[in-house]
Parts: sequence; C-alpha cells; structure tokens
Amino acid sequence: MKSNIQKISYILLGVCISGILILFSFSDTPQIKKTDTQKETTFVAVDLYIPDKISIFGESVPLEYYDVVESLERELLVNVYYQSQTVQYLKYVHRYFPIIDSVLQANNLHTDFKYLALAESGLRVNISPKGAAGFWQFIETTAKEYNLTVNEQIDQRYDLIKSTEAACKYLKTGYNKFNSWTMVAASYNLGMGGLNKQAEFQKVTSYYDLYTNSETARYVFRIIALKLIIENPEKYGYHEIKPYPSIPYKTVTVDSTIQNLQEFAISQGSNYKLLKTMNPWLRDKYLLNPQRIPYKIIIIKNSDRILKK
Repeated sequence: MKSNIQKISYILLGVCISGILILFSFSDTPQIKKTDTQKETTFVAVDLYIPDKISIFGESVPLEYYDVVESLERELLVNVYYQSQTVQYLKYVHRYFPIIDSVLQANNLHTDFKYLALAESGLRVNISPKGAAGFWQFIETTAKEYNLTVNEQIDQRYDLIKSTEAACKYLKTGYNKFNSWTMVAASYNLGMGGLNKQAEFQKVTSYYDLYTNSETARYVFRIIALKLIIENPEKYGYHEIKPYPSIPYKTVTVDSTIQNLQEFAISQGSNYKLLKTMNPWLRDKYLLNPQRIPYKIIIIKNSDRILKK
C-alpha cells in the first residue's frame, strides 16, 4: 500500500514538472545579446561603371537611349557577378588575344572583334548543341563555305588562326551587306539572311533600333560588357587578377603524312598531350596528307612548360 502511494506521488510530481516546462516554453524568452565576435553580414549594392562614351568595332554606342543603357547594364550584371567565369576570362584572354589581334589587324579589321570570339566560345574549343564548334563557333556548312577543312581527322574550326581568318572573311562579307559593323556582329548570331529580313521589314539600319529575338537582342550588349570588364577589371571589383603567362612556342609546317602524332610530338621535344592541346584541330592520332597540303602545327617543348618564378 505504501509502495503504491509513493508511485502515485512520483507520477504527480512528474506531471507538475512537465506542466511548468510547458508554461516556460510559451513565455517570452530573453534575447541573447550578441558578442562582439558575432557580426552581421551586410550586402552593399553599387551602380555598375558605365563610361560616358563607349565604342565597339569603332562605332559609337548610343548611350542617350534609355533602352540601350538598361540592356548594357543587364549584361554587365550577368557577367560581373558570374565571378568564376569572369576570373577565368581575365586570366587567359591575354594568352589568346594577341594571336587573334594579329590576324584581325592583318585583315584590316577592328580588334574589338576578339570580344565577339570571347562571347561565342569563351575562347574554349567547345561544340554547341546545334553543332557550332571551335573558337568562333562555326557550323560545318558555314565553315566549309569559308574554306575551313572539316572531316574525321581535321577540323579547322578548332584552329585559332585558321578559324579567325575565316571569321574575318565572314565579317567583311557582312559589312558589304549591312554597312554597319554592329549589324554584322548581330548577324553572326542570327545569320545574315535572318537579320536582313528583320531589318527590311522594320525599315531600320541600326542594331540599336532593331526588334529581334531575345538572344540576338542581348548579343552585342554582351560583347560590349565583356570589353568593358576585360579593359577595366578594377572598376568592376576584380583586383590584382594575375593573367596566365604567354607560352613560348614554335610553328612547324608539315606537308606530308604523319603516321603517328605521338612519335611526331616526341621528335619535336614535346609530348602528345601538349600537341593535342595546342592543335585541337588534329582530331585523330595521325594526319593523312596525300595531297601534300601545308599545315602549320604549334609546338610547345616540354622544357617550356616550367613556370618562371
């Protein structure tokens, strides 16, 4: 009997304690004072830098138009805050831009067109879902139209110099049609026929007056944004980004068949990895050349891989 009374007492005590805890859980609890080590993170937004005057391909950008400024700001926002990609651009454009500049200058074209290549491919040997490939993103039919070789063992869309030369021919052809380099750049995205059809229907000759699909409407503004960021990185928050160094190389002209590219690379003081990396247009392990066509192959020696401190 006594034992049962003790059990009942313990049960009642437990119920009381539980009730008290529940009451405290619904009561206002005092705020814990933050220590000095607990600091709030504050996001600071600032207007993006846009110069008073901008030109692209040697033509003035009409910044007096509100829609032009807003379109440019959109592309600046997208690219400035895509930090991982933008840092990569800042690091390796200096390795490729001098080569592209030399070809553009040799063809009497404005060097701003290198930013078109950057917008197209990021200077990577990519292939798009639509089959556009290489630095300048040519589809196969257009590449062949501009005298680039595309077959199972050679694809010159991946040859930086050859594809840039083909792009120069395309750009000059476009200028003869549109008499505007900005319109030519837009046609690189939409196609000359498609852009010309829209321009004739709307009775406009300026890209900045043209209503078109979203991708083409943003295209030239992306090129302008990339130019501004690459040429003024500090103004967009990119400080002390160290570019990748230029790599010493030589060019070997070959006008005969190479049965084994791995052995060829070793004979040049290089290796297969470096050969294929610097010559992605070589699509196979050999180079058949019965027509004895001269091809220029870029060679980096193993000794030139070592970083200079």
